Amino acid sequence: MSEFTKTLCPYCGVGCGLEVSPPAQHGKATNQDSQGNPNWRVRGDKTHPSSQGMVCVKGATITESLDKNRLHYPMVRDSLDQEFRRVSWDEAFNIITQRIQTVCFTQGPEALCMYGSGQFQTEDYYIAQKLMKGCLGSNNFDANSRLCMSSAVAGYIQSFGTDGPPCCYEDLELTDCAFLIGTNTAECHPIVFNRLEKYHKKNRKVKMIVVDPRRTPTAEAADLHLAIRPGTDIDLLNGIAYLLMRWNYIDTMFIDDCTSNFPAYAQVIRHYPPEIVASQCGISIEDLETAARYWGESQRVLSLWSMGVNQSSEGTAKVRTIINLHLMTGQIGKPGAGPFSLTGQPNAMGGREAGGLAHLLPGYRAVKNPQHRAEVEEFWGLKPGQISPNPGLTAWDMITGLENGAVELLWIAATNPAVSMPDLERTKKALLRSPFTIYQDAYYPTETSAYAHVLLPAAQWGEKTGVMTNSERVVTLCQAFRQPPREAKADWEIFAEVGRRLGFEREFAFANSAEVYAEFVKLTSDRPCNMTGINHAQLQAEGPTQWPHSEKSYELESSTPNCKDAINRVSTSNSKRLYTNLRFHTPDGRARFGAYYSKGLAEPPDPNYPFILTNGRLYGHWHTQTRTGRIEKICKMHPEPFIEIHPRDAAQLGIIDNQWIEVRSRRGKAKFPAKVTKAIAPGTVFVPMHWGSLWADNAEANALTHPESCPDSLQPELKACAVQLIPISVQVTVKDYQLQSSQW
Repeated sequence: MSEFTKTLCPYCGVGCGLEVSPPAQHGKATNQDSQGNPNWRVRGDKTHPSSQGMVCVKGATITESLDKNRLHYPMVRDSLDQEFRRVSWDEAFNIITQRIQTVCFTQGPEALCMYGSGQFQTEDYYIAQKLMKGCLGSNNFDANSRLCMSSAVAGYIQSFGTDGPPCCYEDLELTDCAFLIGTNTAECHPIVFNRLEKYHKKNRKVKMIVVDPRRTPTAEAADLHLAIRPGTDIDLLNGIAYLLMRWNYIDTMFIDDCTSNFPAYAQVIRHYPPEIVASQCGISIEDLETAARYWGESQRVLSLWSMGVNQSSEGTAKVRTIINLHLMTGQIGKPGAGPFSLTGQPNAMGGREAGGLAHLLPGYRAVKNPQHRAEVEEFWGLKPGQISPNPGLTAWDMITGLENGAVELLWIAATNPAVSMPDLERTKKALLRSPFTIYQDAYYPTETSAYAHVLLPAAQWGEKTGVMTNSERVVTLCQAFRQPPREAKADWEIFAEVGRRLGFEREFAFANSAEVYAEFVKLTSDRPCNMTGINHAQLQAEGPTQWPHSEKSYELESSTPNCKDAINRVSTSNSKRLYTNLRFHTPDGRARFGAYYSKGLAEPPDPNYPFILTNGRLYGHWHTQTRTGRIEKICKMHPEPFIEIHPRDAAQLGIIDNQWIEVRSRRGKAKFPAKVTKAIAPGTVFVPMHWGSLWADNAEANALTHPESCPDSLQPELKACAVQLIPISVQVTVKDYQLQSSQW
């Protein structure tokens, strides 16, 4: 028997396999941190198909955070100005269920909201959907995927008829041209980038294009870096399309046989000639033409994108415009090619499969679709009409619902909106107005715990067994390797117990997470994300499995291996790639072109706020530092936040390296030491998004951002807002310090 437990890294959506073993092993010294605390050992799983044994610094140090600042017991208080008091789980459950019943009786289920997380395992997501959307009749479940991946979801649905990245990581090592836009893959999805970079270095004919206002480590590796102005992505993409059309780099047979709406798209791109696009984007015509030529001359083009595209008021339009380039050149459904969104969180894909956004139901269904609602109601044994036909409140709608009194109960789990939401001062004021907030997390304190009436201790990674799906649709069983500390419980167990206490004993009669998953996958039968051939036992025996993986095809694979017809059907239904038959999940089977003119930023710069602020992740940290802020090596790697500014802009403002700068937007302000660098485009500044009030003073990126969102995905434009910069002199800083010192 192996001394290692196989599991999955709980950080980004790459989905790296890990192997974990106890601190003490026979014949080996006890593994300890610098303070002498025993640490579980962790290493990459060489058998995992996605990561192939590779691991980044976050995965390598993950176990160091397991026992630091954990929430061990349920805690309650009547008002936010009181101290928390410890209570039993029984008392906590009674308080929650009584409050839910009261809200449903007085305000209706529409006043109940739950805000979840891509940190959930699929079982957690599924039970939350069954409780909220099914039993309680409220579609007000949203997740931080709304801030992360919802534009990719909307783009895939509108272009292909359903969600689901059509590519796989093997394509990283088969492509002729990698087109990366709005993604700092080297820092945000490092193992994906490692695979691509190794392949690129070995094959010099392979081209890499990186589109980013910053010269990131990703851009450093590119053959062509396009440092476009923020908000000009669609200009660039339409400009590339213009040249592909002019040079006849289009697949007319594919367009005619497999797509619709091309004439409308062709009409739009006529308005994007090179001279206009280059001027608008702030790049040279030569570089624009080089990008188009790389794309047009390649047989296999793979596009990769992440938050820089999704977090935009044009997010869905940007995603569809990327997909348009693939459709006009027939670059989809074949090895090394296709539009590939890189998922931000470890199980954001699993959340999408389980219906974990306010407009979704399990199995890639939509709440607006009467047939989809009826299918889920029948499966769950609910009366017809129990599931509301109206999409629920999104994450930002929940904030405005607190402002106007529409939300009476807010249940937050495994996420930290008091740092991650846009327009943060407004968000915090709204959270203060919440009549009743339940906060369910593994750690305490976090910034959001300050706004809670009830704290529920959650089991986290390594302490519960469940399933996660990564960016390439690979499903991995994450096995528990230790007991939850003290009284912490798995998220799905907490939701299920509340459901039982509300009178839904039959609906939540699950003995373990394997039973939960077995029920969930039945709802994927005959759906694009068919996983009926996957279960906990199969994953444990055979390892990570990519969907679609139907029960029928699994049986065919096992029982008729020599049957050519069966093998053909299996390879179609269980392909590594989607759309290999060039048929799509639209009514006519054709992929749809989307015709979009560029609208630019929701908040462009002006004389009062002349700079565009963008933000993003750093290699070592993860989201709001709830884990990584407690890991010594990572904190040494990234000791403080900063602001990147171009030397030209710094010189005009009289700013020198490491000088403090106050950054102001129309909503708030923050302070950062300057990092003067040519790696950022003039007129644009960058700050990391990881620092909340627990980790630094006045360094919250989202104190500056606005909530304007994409009309289709409802994803806020977190990646760009207009700001002004005010240098803080050394003398003023010293004076402020002396003033503060005299008050102690």
